[in-house]
Amino acid sequence: MAANRRKLVALDAEDLAVISAHCQDAVLKLRDVRFFPAERRFVLELNRFVWEEGERQKERRKSVLHFDRVEKAATQGINQRDREQVLSLLAMLYTPSDSPAGFVDLVFSGDFQIRLSVECIEVQLTDMDASWEASSVPVHED
Repeated sequence: MAANRRKLVALDAEDLAVISAHCQDAVLKLRDVRFFPAERRFVLELNRFVWEEGERQKERRKSVLHFDRVEKAATQGINQRDREQVLSLLAMLYTPSDSPAGFVDLVFSGDFQIRLSVECIEVQLTDMDASWEASSVPVHED
C-alpha cells in the first residue's frame, strides 16, 4: 500500500470541501463517533477509501476526522443505541448562520445525518498508519 498519508486542515468552507472529497465513502461504526462537549470537540475514527490514489489502487486507510469549536451535535435517523451500526459518509456541507459560525452537516447514506453547530470551521483529517486493500470500489447511482 502507498505510504502517502494525508494530514489536512480546514478553516473555511472551501477547505472543508477538500476534506469532504477525501472522506467520501468512508465507513465507520457509531461506536467510533465521540462528542466531548466540555472540550467542544467532535471526533470520528473512520476507514476512508483512498480516492486520490485512483480507483485501481482500491485502498482504505484508518483516519481520524477531528472538529474543534463545536457547540452542539445532533443526529437525524441514527439509532443511538446501536453502537455497531455502520455509517457510510457521503459528504460534509457547511451552512453559515452568523458567519463564521454555522452548521457542518455530515451526510451519510440511508438518510442519516449528524449536524454540528460550530463557532467556526476548524477541522483536521489525519491518516493513521493502518491501510489495507479494499474489497471493492464504492459505486454511486446517478
